[in-house]
Amino acid sequence: MLFHVRMDVNIPRDLPPAEAGEIIAREKAYSQELQHSGKWRHIWRIAGEYANYSIFDVKDNEELHAILMGLPLFKFMTIKVTPLLRHPSSIRDDDT
Repeated sequence: MLFHVRMDVNIPRDLPPAEAGEIIAREKAYSQELQHSGKWRHIWRIAGEYANYSIFDVKDNEELHAILMGLPLFKFMTIKVTPLLRHPSSIRDDDT
């Protein structure tokens, strides 16, 4: 199943910089692992915001939920999930 996910990040200003840096480094490693596995298909930064739009390709809602809950920055995020399915006018043969 494909999902469009918007993630807005709001790290507290009083979080010690070393702690924030460590969390951000773990987030990067986790997201890149998921990208290499094919589950996190696309990620785009939103210009001027600490936010991204991403496309996930997972088995079901439960798998997506587990992935999102596993994000090291999860507790600092507002997340909006939109399920996607093929449009009947699409000429593409795949979900890329």
